[in-house]
Amino acid sequence: MFKTLPIPMENSMPKTMLAFVCLSALLLSSCGNTAWGLKRDGQEASHAMDDASHRVLSAGAGRRP
Repeated sequence: MFKTLPIPMENSMPKTMLAFVCLSALLLSSCGNTAWGLKRDGQEASHAMDDASHRVLSAGAGRRP
């Protein structure tokens, strides 16, 4: 009833190109995850240093020589 047409090989995506696209997507997502983690670690370290400096300064403020 319906006749199927063959798909020319030059129009289809070769397996190596498909593998390259998948690998690139995986690499970019892992880099994004690493950057997000570094940002979060930096923020937590900044908050911890701020809290520690406030504790040190408040501990020294109550003492008079």
